[in-house]
Amino acid sequence: MKSQPRTQAIRDWLQSATQQLTAHNIQTARLDAEIILAHTVHRSRTFLHAHGEDLIEPRLREIADARLALRGDRTPIAYIIGHREFYGRQFRVTPATLIPRPESETFIDLLNELLASSSGKPKKLVDVGTGSGILGITAKLEHPSLDVTLLDISRHALKVAETNAKLLDADVAIIHSDLLANYPPVADIIVANLPYVDPSWERSPETDHEPELALFAKDDGLQLINTLIAQARSHLTPGSYLLLEADPRQHTTIVDSASAHGFALREIRGFIVCLQTA
Repeated sequence: MKSQPRTQAIRDWLQSATQQLTAHNIQTARLDAEIILAHTVHRSRTFLHAHGEDLIEPRLREIADARLALRGDRTPIAYIIGHREFYGRQFRVTPATLIPRPESETFIDLLNELLASSSGKPKKLVDVGTGSGILGITAKLEHPSLDVTLLDISRHALKVAETNAKLLDADVAIIHSDLLANYPPVADIIVANLPYVDPSWERSPETDHEPELALFAKDDGLQLINTLIAQARSHLTPGSYLLLEADPRQHTTIVDSASAHGFALREIRGFIVCLQTA
């Protein structure tokens, strides 16, 4: 007969969980333990701090222990709890999609500035390799007049993007496409957070749980970015923008490649390269 999980106080579980995650060399051990337990008992982290003596229901403790084991195996927190915050909104994520990085919020900061300095007419924006849809959906919610289309080669990722669009009430078009292959219109803005990691690079163990299709690219990580640059010029109006995320060590090569296809560098900010058509 399976033994029943013992009852345990919140404070004691957090202390034990923090020690276990620390033993796995997880730098955010305490924070991760709090996130896991808060998500499991449907309470805030502030509640956990204020109610350390409260007992965790045996069934909930069993679930928390299972989630803790996943984190000890370096499964990212976002996959364990099923969502990640991006630009102040909660987005669903699954192992079919890359986990949004904080540095990707720079896409939206730049977009806000570009649109603020442009004419008031509606613009067409395409989010290539959308994954969970964070860039295109956030752009639509920040700028409702935008005509936004989300593209991805992964049908599983598009299902996640569709779910996020519905949950956040974002009116966007969704198209299955290998880069721009199935997108015939001309756009004013293309944003793309494509795979740019070279498999030989040193990286976090957490990335082993993310989809290879969304993470790695050949040719020093630049294969898909270079292909998109070559495609993008014919899909953009004069004076339009192509925003790409890449590792800073790739930026010079990207700018050189883009220049050969009729793009000029407008700005590099953090991980984001902003290019403009002539």
